[in-house]
Amino acid sequence: MEAYDVARFALNVLFRSIWRMRVEGAKDVPLEGPLIIACNHVSYFDPPVLGCAVPRRVAYMAKSELFAIPLLGPAIALVRAFPVERGKGDVAAIRTAVKVIERGGCVGIFPEGGRVKEGEERSAQAGVALLAYLSHASVVPAAIIGTNRAARLAKIRVRFGEPAAFHPAGSKATREELAIFSGEVLARIKALHEG
Repeated sequence: MEAYDVARFALNVLFRSIWRMRVEGAKDVPLEGPLIIACNHVSYFDPPVLGCAVPRRVAYMAKSELFAIPLLGPAIALVRAFPVERGKGDVAAIRTAVKVIERGGCVGIFPEGGRVKEGEERSAQAGVALLAYLSHASVVPAAIIGTNRAARLAKIRVRFGEPAAFHPAGSKATREELAIFSGEVLARIKALHEG
């Protein structure tokens, strides 16, 4: 049993007992094969909550600053997080994500590029479409509800939608196609959040 599985079991007990976490649509998440999970992000709780809700192991891009924090850095590395330099088009992080996916793994990504406060609007970054294009993996949209009120012990809900695939018109994806697909993924996440 890996550290990931131990952490996931312990956190699942915590989230389901204290925050009464419920998961909807988990049947839409393929249990095997290359996959990207794209989710909203309002709280530091979101990565572990999503990791507990997805019925398979998930690797995450995490901002590189977190890996410099004693105890936290080694802990998140143990549960399959890898660093990304945000706002710099980190090629190494994209390559790492593609390798994980091509080996049949699952990568979790937050298309807005970071935490977004409730009511704040932010457009999707092209990263989710780029990963889907480079890895040929399907993207499952996910919405987490309630983690922004976790301090008040609000109920946490996680909803998954049906997988979507990115198919550019030509042999090479255009910037416009990447932006459109990323926007569509974000729209599906918002619909799950509101539904």
